[in-house]
Amino acid sequence: MIPYPDIDPVLLSIGPLQVRWYGLMYLLGFTASYVLVKRQIRACSFQTLGKQFENLNVVLILSVIIGGRLGYVAFYNLPYYLAHPWEIPATWTGGMSFHGAAIGLVLGGLFFCRRTGIDFFAAADLYVATIPIGLGLGRIGNFINGELFGRATDLPWGMVFPDGGPVARHPSQLYEALLEGLVLFTILWTLRYRPWQNRRHWPHGSLLALFFCLYGLFRFLVEFVREPDPQLGLFFGMVTMGQLLSSTMIAGGLALWLWLRYRRPTPPSPTVA
Repeated sequence: MIPYPDIDPVLLSIGPLQVRWYGLMYLLGFTASYVLVKRQIRACSFQTLGKQFENLNVVLILSVIIGGRLGYVAFYNLPYYLAHPWEIPATWTGGMSFHGAAIGLVLGGLFFCRRTGIDFFAAADLYVATIPIGLGLGRIGNFINGELFGRATDLPWGMVFPDGGPVARHPSQLYEALLEGLVLFTILWTLRYRPWQNRRHWPHGSLLALFFCLYGLFRFLVEFVREPDPQLGLFFGMVTMGQLLSSTMIAGGLALWLWLRYRRPTPPSPTVA
């Protein structure tokens, strides 16, 4: 067993103001995405996106927050929030869903791109190549908070979490940081220019479809060792809500991949500089 590094979730306190590690991880994730997407826009000469880049970022950040919160409310604790609707906006109390955030990002991005004449799928490919950075950092924030821990284990790297009882548990947050963060980022960042260099076999939107499939797969696998949400437990005695949502995400990614390759025309777009 490895001792849990009991890190104070509050990084800095100034009077009533608190800077928490989890919030800092969100900020670092948004900043990394901003910098790396901007770099890709220049490399691809994607001028229509470049002109609206700042405005699109505002829409996407709001979409992440709203979608993530509403996703948690709808997928993980709907009866409670129906009884306490005034608590729905209280994001500072915790409770965000990545699957909800993903839905929010797609809807917000689609709306903005259609209003401004930007190729949604081309823009999505640039953004999804950077999203795993925020995912990995967010999972580290979960680990520091001692939340979303894994199921009981006797493996030598098990940890006793402050809110997880006296038993050693999988540090599943770190598994997710590795798979959804480092591994997924390495794959997508390596392939980031394929839709711009080989649009016949990699039409725009291919990285978005690949992201859906790989994130869904990684999340589905980690859910086997992650403690189910206590208010939900296991569905059919064997699968979690996260696995149900991830299965839908994988199916959606595969459907999008097939549609892009065999149904959607591939209009010309700028090439990589």
